[in-house]
Amino acid sequence: MAFAVIAVIVGLILLVWSADKFIDGASATAGHLGMPPLLVGMIIVGFGTSAPEIVVSVMAAIDGNPGLALGNAYGSNIANIALILGVTALIHPIMVQSAVVRKELPILLLVTAICILQIFDEMLSRIDAVLMLLMLVLYMGWSIWQGMRSQSDVLSHEFNTDLQSKQTPLKTSIFQLLFGLIILVISSRLLVWGAVEIAQAFGVSDLIIGLTVVAIGTSLPELASSIAAARKGELDIAIGNVIGSNMFNTLAVVGLAGVIHPTVVPQEVLHRDMVVMGALTLSLLIFTLSFKGRGRIGRVKGGVWLFSFVAYTAYLVNTAF
Repeated sequence: MAFAVIAVIVGLILLVWSADKFIDGASATAGHLGMPPLLVGMIIVGFGTSAPEIVVSVMAAIDGNPGLALGNAYGSNIANIALILGVTALIHPIMVQSAVVRKELPILLLVTAICILQIFDEMLSRIDAVLMLLMLVLYMGWSIWQGMRSQSDVLSHEFNTDLQSKQTPLKTSIFQLLFGLIILVISSRLLVWGAVEIAQAFGVSDLIIGLTVVAIGTSLPELASSIAAARKGELDIAIGNVIGSNMFNTLAVVGLAGVIHPTVVPQEVLHRDMVVMGALTLSLLIFTLSFKGRGRIGRVKGGVWLFSFVAYTAYLVNTAF
């Protein structure tokens, strides 16, 4: 038991550290290859901040723990909005000025609704998973097209400023990318083993561990990048990170886990977790599109999100024991 706790703590620390190195390396490498800043932010950083969830869920699915994979994906989406944006808004109210962000939010809500309908029969089949991955490909293609047309967007300027402040040589960038990825896989393996051991010791389901400990842990890179963006005043980046990460979690994380290990979806996922995730995604859209298209997410709204996260987590812990 003690070794399992140490494995989770060490795994989370290495996971956050390696994800940061992976994101920096991937962003800098893409910049050297001439990719537009907006696309670097939306696709590379969006994928990079979801890399912990992707690797952890793939490892969990390979080990035959699909509940951990689902809990990790949906729990991370809930944490991204309620915890990360809640904390970010408390630090600095968020004014969403990017047209790209406002266009992507309805798509995120639509994708969330489609994925809920896909597993409404309480089964995540390989066909469902493949359709999720196809939607991801379509989304990435649309994002690239939009990014090429929106070079003067506010979000593009913020990502460009952020990339210029992190300029590194190409060799260093590639080394960070590969080294970060290797440590990411190792730390994810350690985290999954420790989480499953703790779940079995306490008689708690893999799903609950995935929704709480693992989901919060794998969301730490998004939290760190969003707080940093808030301090710099690059608030559209904070929203962009969450949208990109939630899209990858919903489609790539669940999709890959479903392809590897099709599974029966517990009723509580549909009646509890998906409802909370859907409601938070809808609230993000409403908060952002208010005030004639220029959404302002102030401290009150941030506080509502943070309170919702605390209440949801407390409910999960209470029902687990």
